[in-house]
Amino acid sequence: MSTETDTKVVAELRENFGKGFARRLRAAGKIPAVIYGHGTAPVHVALPGHQVFLLVRRANAVLELEINGEQQLTLVKDVQKDPVHQIIEHIDLLVVKKGEKITVDVPVTVTGQSFAGTIAVQDATSVTLEVEATHIPEHVEVSVEGLEEGARITAGDITLPRGAALLADPETLIVAVSVPAAPVEDEAEEASEDEAAEGASDEAPAEDAAE
Repeated sequence: MSTETDTKVVAELRENFGKGFARRLRAAGKIPAVIYGHGTAPVHVALPGHQVFLLVRRANAVLELEINGEQQLTLVKDVQKDPVHQIIEHIDLLVVKKGEKITVDVPVTVTGQSFAGTIAVQDATSVTLEVEATHIPEHVEVSVEGLEEGARITAGDITLPRGAALLADPETLIVAVSVPAAPVEDEAEEASEDEAAEGASDEAPAEDAAE
């Protein structure tokens, strides 16, 4: 039985196309997909729905397909979902070879806590890397532990996994540390209090004159 971490997927060739057939596939618990790349003609297949749904939750998932007894390594390039029900409607798969270098966007995970009183704002959620097709990192990490106001982490500061090369601009901002601005509500309350104090001082002479 396949598990969530098992990337070996048995795919069925399909010769029927169209929205109606795709709906029937999904109703049967399968996902329509197309395989392309390396100069080959597109191949249309049906994938086991539950297993593939779990696998594609990971960015840049690689699936080891078995199609009519033949093995095919593929990279998940696009997952089309129903915007309301989040059901997978179609998947695009790119043919890849073991040892081949490919370009992928890898998620950036921020760890640690910046200096007390500051906040770390993540400006970029991913970076573009060149990596081996069979060694795509799930994510890369940057630590903001103890960083003070004004600290900046750029793409060039990221420690990359072995064999990976940065394709993004090294100066791309990933995280910036700053001190949060005072809430607008507090400023408005202070202004109201100042106005009230000024109003009270303006009224005092009038009362003295009346006496």
